[in-house]
Amino acid sequence: MNQLKLSMYVVTAGFILASTNVLAGQDIPFDEAELFFELNDTDGDLGIHGKVDGDEWKRLVIEDPYERRMMSLRANGRLKRQGITELFFESAEPTFDELNPKDFFKRFPQGIYEIEGVTLDGEERENEVFLSHVIPAAPDHVTVNGIPAAEDCDAENLPSVTAPITLVWEPVLGPHAELGIDGDVDVRYYEVVVEIDDTDYKSTSIIPGDLTQWTIADMNFFTLSEEGEYKFEILVRAESGNKSAVESCFIVE
Repeated sequence: MNQLKLSMYVVTAGFILASTNVLAGQDIPFDEAELFFELNDTDGDLGIHGKVDGDEWKRLVIEDPYERRMMSLRANGRLKRQGITELFFESAEPTFDELNPKDFFKRFPQGIYEIEGVTLDGEERENEVFLSHVIPAAPDHVTVNGIPAAEDCDAENLPSVTAPITLVWEPVLGPHAELGIDGDVDVRYYEVVVEIDDTDYKSTSIIPGDLTQWTIADMNFFTLSEEGEYKFEILVRAESGNKSAVESCFIVE
């Protein structure tokens, strides 16, 4: 009788352990999973971006808040045997004339999206990410060495300055006045990019959200452009993940 009870206990304990492992496997998240919007306020366009990173996987599905499949990826052949560990994507970014922002947001409703995958070992990965319609205001009143920045790179009179270059802008304190919905905006960081168009030459800096100016002091970098023209972008990223950017150009004498 005691032996029977012991056998039943072992079987029951094994069943509970196996069930627990299955449930735990369903809740294992990717190391990184995010969806966010990016606005180019200068060009007037919006896109949706995403990133997934984790153990090598062979299948990935993204579902919107209404459980409608938005993306489905499956590795095949040699890639299926090798596995994928990181994926970054960005959608097309038509201008507002081509796609009204209200219609854009209807395509990608605010809410919780599920990102699910299966690893090479058959384990499930799942993350729930919140996609917000609160878009941070774009950095405004930008100056280049104290000179107001041009409206865009096609402006007739670009600021003409000498290196080093200091970019200054007003802090982003709230949501965009014309896009998305109202809500709180907490700045995670700013990103400053200065580059020579149509080349690989670029200077990129990620700076804390409480700073609103940045100096690029690499004098050698400012000798690389034959025409002396440099393009810059100042991007703000909110804690929600959403981004807004402005861009323009200047001339280094």
